Amino acid sequence: MSTVELGDIVVNYRRRGSGQPVVLVHGLAEDLRSWDAVATHLGGFAVHTLDLRGHGGTTSGEADGTLSQLSDDLSAFLRVVTGPAAVIGYSLGGTIGLKAASTPRTLIGHLIAAATSSVVGSAAAEFFARRIAQIETRDWDGFAAGLRDDTARQVVTATDIDAITSKRLDAVGDGRGYINAARAMIGIRSEPLNPRLRQIEVPVDVIGAAGDVFCPRQAADIIVDNVDDCRYHEVAGAGHLLSVDQPDAYGKLLAELLRERCTAA
Repeated sequence: MSTVELGDIVVNYRRRGSGQPVVLVHGLAEDLRSWDAVATHLGGFAVHTLDLRGHGGTTSGEADGTLSQLSDDLSAFLRVVTGPAAVIGYSLGGTIGLKAASTPRTLIGHLIAAATSSVVGSAAAEFFARRIAQIETRDWDGFAAGLRDDTARQVVTATDIDAITSKRLDAVGDGRGYINAARAMIGIRSEPLNPRLRQIEVPVDVIGAAGDVFCPRQAADIIVDNVDDCRYHEVAGAGHLLSVDQPDAYGKLLAELLRERCTAA
């Protein structure tokens, strides 16, 4: 593991392999370890996995609960650690990637957004608000039970829900990073990313999961229809937690897409 100071936070990250840089950005209730089974398929690249603000080993700093701040964190990581790079963002991480890719002079050369939404509906916003309230009131039993229920709905082939939930609870830690990121997601209820998608000038690949009830095909279609150079791909036999249900198929698809775009460039 390595750390780097970026503005008001110290970011925990890991680099493995060599070649063109790729940055992997995890989702809510996760940390960099969530990529372990997937990253093994990305040989030939310098793969960087990092903990988002307030997650895992990364400090919270002056967290303001906005997607803009999380996007700025990613842009700073690219600027200081990797230089121009491909970015793979899962769920929350994909939303952060879309925001960062839409900024002028982005260092993202290719974005892969998996199980990602550019807008949050009222039901999702209420879901995030409930989880935030549980952490703020220190209702850890309620939060743990809720996260287990959420996890069970996010998989279609994985069976050891308790073990998966335990890893996710460990990633949540004291909850500050979860609260910050959940507030950022609530923010795109009133300010969707949709108008910004047409500003993205880098190639984008969107990955959906056939059994994803959290980010259904409609969410992917919004992105595909509004980004000029964008393609859709789907992983069979997977729910929202792609890296849990189908790590091999998911990892092989990511490797294929990265190599295609590198060859095209």
